[in-house]
Amino acid sequence: MTRRDMKHQFENHKGFQNAFGQGRMTLGLAFPLEGYRKSVPEMDMETQIKRARLAEDYGFTALWARDIPLNDTVNFGDAGQMYDPWIFQSHIAAHTSEVALGMGSIITTFRHPLDIAKYAASLDRISGSRLLLGLATGDRPIEFDAYKVDQSVRAEIFRETLEVVRRLWREDEPRISTGRVDMWTGDMLPKPALRRIPTFVTGSSGQTHEWIAQNGDGWMTYPRARDMQDIFIRRWRSGSEIYKPFIQSLSLDLHEDPDHEPEHLHLGLRMGINHLKQHLQTLEDMGIDHVMIGTKFSRRPVDEVIQEIGEEIIKA
Repeated sequence: MTRRDMKHQFENHKGFQNAFGQGRMTLGLAFPLEGYRKSVPEMDMETQIKRARLAEDYGFTALWARDIPLNDTVNFGDAGQMYDPWIFQSHIAAHTSEVALGMGSIITTFRHPLDIAKYAASLDRISGSRLLLGLATGDRPIEFDAYKVDQSVRAEIFRETLEVVRRLWREDEPRISTGRVDMWTGDMLPKPALRRIPTFVTGSSGQTHEWIAQNGDGWMTYPRARDMQDIFIRRWRSGSEIYKPFIQSLSLDLHEDPDHEPEHLHLGLRMGINHLKQHLQTLEDMGIDHVMIGTKFSRRPVDEVIQEIGEEIIKA
């Protein structure tokens, strides 16, 4: 069954349709839209907005922001886009009109489900149903210490969060009793226009493949060797009768030489555009629906990278 033939739950959700409803693999970009060598990017907002609009013009279907409460310089060395993702993506929403706004991903362990539900519904409404909500348990040790959260409970918190936010979006004045929520009156407003927002599981988040396939609206994961990724995709597809996208990240340093042979980077590759075309075709043939490109290792101005990929791949 092709992507175009598959049924899904979000035919009227603008972000989902833009990102995944094209019958082929699509490309997105992860903030910050710049290359940087140390842990902290410049994040000049005028430049980020300019590049976000450029990406939208060239047909990139989603722009992704990460939720990184604290900069862990010892274990991770990457502060991401630095700004709070809800505030940051709201600003990007005001300067774009079509591109999906992805959260890759909100950390359920450190954010209360009532707040996640309200922030997500608010951003989805003001952006015209463009939010793609990735959720994750978090993996930076210093954050668990700072928030005083035991890592052993993060998988349970993840399941609770997904259940609570969906009920708050779907139901009027729901009665909810869970480990962190005791709600017997009142309501969460606004509701998403469709009473549901595409919500994706990031990595395993402490869950089984079967649980992820049944409960996630999509799956976000890292690059793997082809044989291993094939196994993950087959398990994912076999667990659901409706179309749910499989999303993979890719760190990219696009070389000026179009024939530059691939070199391995952390969770990605340095290569020329001709090899990138081949690599992306391989990923599409495997069944990957969307590739989230990160530009941290880019040696070239990211404007040039966006333009080259847009002209040579997306619009070719």
